[in-house]
Amino acid sequence: MAAELTAHDLIAKHRPTLDQALEAIRTRAYWSPHPEHPKAYGENGSLDMAAGKAAFDALLGTRLDLAQPGTDDWVGGEVSPYGIELGVTYPHADVDELLPAMKAGQKAWRDAGAEIRAVVCLEILKRISDRTHEFAHAVMHTSGQAFMMAFQAGGPHAQDRGLEAVAYAYVEQVRTPDTAEWTKPQGKRDPLALTKRFTPVPRGIALVIGCNTFPTWNGYPGLFASLATGNAVLVKPHPRAVLPLALTVQVAREVLTEAGFDPNLVALAAERPGEGIAKTLATRPEIRIIDYTGSTSFGDWLEANARQAQVYTEKAGVNTVLVHSTDDYKGMLSNLAFSLSLYSGQMCTTPQNLLVPRDGIRTEEGPRTFDEVVADLARSVDGLLGDDARANALLGAIVNPDVKARLEAATGLGEVALASREVSNPEFPGAVVRTPVIVKLDGAKPDDEAAYMSECFGPVSFAVAVDSAPDALELLRRTIREKGAMTVGAYTTDEEVEQAVQEVCLEEAAQLSLNLTGGVYVNQTAAFSDFHGSGGNPAANAALTDGAFVANRFRVVEVRREA
Repeated sequence: MAAELTAHDLIAKHRPTLDQALEAIRTRAYWSPHPEHPKAYGENGSLDMAAGKAAFDALLGTRLDLAQPGTDDWVGGEVSPYGIELGVTYPHADVDELLPAMKAGQKAWRDAGAEIRAVVCLEILKRISDRTHEFAHAVMHTSGQAFMMAFQAGGPHAQDRGLEAVAYAYVEQVRTPDTAEWTKPQGKRDPLALTKRFTPVPRGIALVIGCNTFPTWNGYPGLFASLATGNAVLVKPHPRAVLPLALTVQVAREVLTEAGFDPNLVALAAERPGEGIAKTLATRPEIRIIDYTGSTSFGDWLEANARQAQVYTEKAGVNTVLVHSTDDYKGMLSNLAFSLSLYSGQMCTTPQNLLVPRDGIRTEEGPRTFDEVVADLARSVDGLLGDDARANALLGAIVNPDVKARLEAATGLGEVALASREVSNPEFPGAVVRTPVIVKLDGAKPDDEAAYMSECFGPVSFAVAVDSAPDALELLRRTIREKGAMTVGAYTTDEEVEQAVQEVCLEEAAQLSLNLTGGVYVNQTAAFSDFHGSGGNPAANAALTDGAFVANRFRVVEVRREA
């Protein structure tokens, strides 16, 4: 079948966007081609709010046939954290048949070159963007995010991260020229002359192991980084969050076909309940790249056992905020309250430990004791979430029973400064919605250390009393070094303390946010500008997104001949 999307058309359509992305990663200034507001959709072929909801509803109870080879069964079973059974079934793959089929298309994809691969990826992202409202409902009902967060984080922000990965992939591939004429003088003799050709070649098949909480946001960087560098990509979603990535695979296969490439360059590996195919796939010799977001235990297993693959992991960490002093006390409390509440703390960037001197802090309103700071923060969270409608819009739903169990167990770890309460959701009576809990702990007590030095994923925070700023800095350093951190926050008006915090984060490779009191929060990062993770501490061995995240997904092979 002739290609419906010609190389010329794709370059004409998407090269300007690629150039803007390249400029954005160079300057680190704000830029996004994907609108954040729901009302921005509905024109030029994109789905508006009503059409997106209708498209999602039409998926429920259906079979999502991707027409990929090796299908030997149909599997499903997703239940929304909001209480809805999705009823969608997906192809289960015989990997002995699927993996060779995926490999077959890599030669043509490799030979297409970096620019064509990039603009094909941008066409995939454009079509996903046009269906952002539909994808938002798919993310909402698999992750438990509230709709607006699912719309933004699962839609434009995820698409931004995918485009960012494509931009970095393009930069790294074109760093080396396609050809070179090499001449070496030989004095009186004729010079030596060679013609050299350099080709970026893929490592092989890439495996994306999806997560439950942010299936697109965490899945797109690896997917598009591998695809843009010439690799076929097998997507293995989390069993509770298949739909958003299955739709992504569906779109990718459609675009690849229309562009004249093998659709099997992107395929889905859904699993039966309890099958646990990630370990089997991760150690297959055909799998040469792995992207994973999830628990430390499985991330460590991948790094130790998937020896044939280049493994990129984002694992657990213990995120810390040092509260030393502030000149905007109310702004600090408001910012922290929002950070602790957003998506019920079910973000890898949510603060867990709040280190506060036991003698209190300085503010523009006068000194505040440790107990007063914690009580004021509890009141700020209560004020933020006091209205159930607003609480539902911020909290979303608890993603799985393990999070609920950790939340309930946290109350036995210390003095409860803020108790969690149930929030009813009139639209979704089956949703489990809980406000955060804040527990007081003492940084000097070994029994308390066991709690605050372990990740407690979910709406649980520990207010940890420390003896002094130096003690807080030492605890911060030890936490990052031993447990890892995706984010660090600090509030201080003291220049020496600020410099010391920065030095700890530079030495331990942790991303730092200082004195946030407005509309930017420690648990948010912006594509093209902020790095998500650093790859330099135990929380993650890679950063989203930088050159290191893409450069080792391909190698450059040289062919030289005499001129």
